[in-house]
Amino acid sequence: MKNVTVTMEDSVAEWARMEAARRNTSVSRLVGELLAEKMRHDDAYERAMREALEFRSWGRSTQPFLSDDEMYDRSRPRT
Repeated sequence: MKNVTVTMEDSVAEWARMEAARRNTSVSRLVGELLAEKMRHDDAYERAMREALEFRSWGRSTQPFLSDDEMYDRSRPRT
Protein backbone atom coordinates (compact mmCIF):
# COMPACT_ATOMS: atom_id res chain seq x y z
CA MET A 1 0.00 0.00 0.00
CA LYS A 2 1.13 3.53 -0.76
CA ASN A 3 0.46 6.64 1.27
CA VAL A 4 -0.43 9.74 -0.74
CA THR A 5 -1.36 13.29 0.12
CA VAL A 6 -4.55 14.58 -1.48
CA THR A 7 -5.47 18.25 -1.76
CA MET A 8 -9.17 19.09 -2.01
CA GLU A 9 -11.61 21.87 -1.33
CA ASP A 10 -12.95 22.15 2.21
CA SER A 11 -16.47 21.25 1.09
CA VAL A 12 -15.19 18.07 -0.59
CA ALA A 13 -13.21 17.11 2.52
CA GLU A 14 -16.30 17.65 4.68
CA TRP A 15 -18.39 15.48 2.35
CA ALA A 16 -15.69 12.77 2.41
CA ARG A 17 -15.63 12.78 6.23
CA MET A 18 -19.43 12.51 6.41
CA GLU A 19 -19.57 9.78 3.73
CA ALA A 20 -16.79 7.81 5.42
CA ALA A 21 -18.63 8.04 8.75
CA ARG A 22 -21.86 6.92 7.09
CA ARG A 23 -20.03 3.89 5.67
CA ASN A 24 -18.24 3.30 8.97
CA THR A 25 -14.80 3.59 7.38
CA SER A 26 -11.93 6.08 7.15
CA VAL A 27 -11.59 8.85 4.59
CA SER A 28 -8.41 7.18 3.38
CA ARG A 29 -10.17 3.85 2.78
CA LEU A 30 -13.17 5.62 1.20
CA VAL A 31 -10.94 7.45 -1.29
CA GLY A 32 -9.07 4.23 -2.07
CA GLU A 33 -12.33 2.35 -2.68
CA LEU A 34 -13.74 5.14 -4.86
CA LEU A 35 -10.57 5.20 -6.97
CA ALA A 36 -10.51 1.39 -7.27
CA GLU A 37 -14.16 1.44 -8.39
CA LYS A 38 -13.35 4.14 -10.97
CA MET A 39 -10.42 2.09 -12.23
CA ARG A 40 -12.57 -1.07 -12.63
CA HIS A 41 -15.27 0.93 -14.42
CA ASP A 42 -12.78 2.53 -16.81
CA ASP A 43 -11.12 -0.84 -17.50
CA ALA A 44 -14.50 -2.41 -18.27
CA TYR A 45 -15.39 0.50 -20.56
CA GLU A 46 -12.07 0.24 -22.42
CA ARG A 47 -12.52 -3.53 -22.81
CA ALA A 48 -16.07 -3.08 -24.16
CA MET A 49 -14.90 -0.36 -26.55
CA ARG A 50 -12.13 -2.60 -27.92
CA GLU A 51 -14.62 -5.45 -28.41
CA ALA A 52 -17.08 -3.14 -30.15
CA LEU A 53 -14.40 -1.79 -32.48
CA GLU A 54 -13.27 -5.33 -33.34
CA PHE A 55 -16.84 -6.38 -34.26
CA ARG A 56 -17.19 -7.89 -37.71
CA SER A 57 -20.40 -8.02 -39.73
CA TRP A 58 -22.54 -11.14 -39.62
CA GLY A 59 -23.77 -10.46 -43.15
CA ARG A 60 -22.59 -11.98 -46.42
CA SER A 61 -20.00 -9.28 -46.91
CA THR A 62 -16.38 -10.23 -46.41
CA GLN A 63 -15.71 -6.66 -45.25
CA PRO A 64 -16.34 -5.54 -41.68
CA PHE A 65 -19.18 -3.31 -42.94
CA LEU A 66 -21.45 -3.38 -45.96
CA SER A 67 -20.05 -1.83 -49.10
CA ASP A 68 -21.91 1.18 -50.56
CA ASP A 69 -23.37 -1.04 -53.29
CA GLU A 70 -24.65 -3.54 -50.73
CA MET A 71 -26.04 -0.81 -48.50
CA TYR A 72 -28.11 0.82 -51.24
CA ASP A 73 -29.14 -2.36 -53.09
CA ARG A 74 -32.95 -2.29 -52.82
CA SER A 75 -33.38 -5.66 -54.58
CA ARG A 76 -31.99 -7.45 -51.52
CA PRO A 77 -34.61 -8.49 -48.97
CA ARG A 78 -34.32 -6.73 -45.61
CA THR A 79 -33.88 -8.98 -42.60
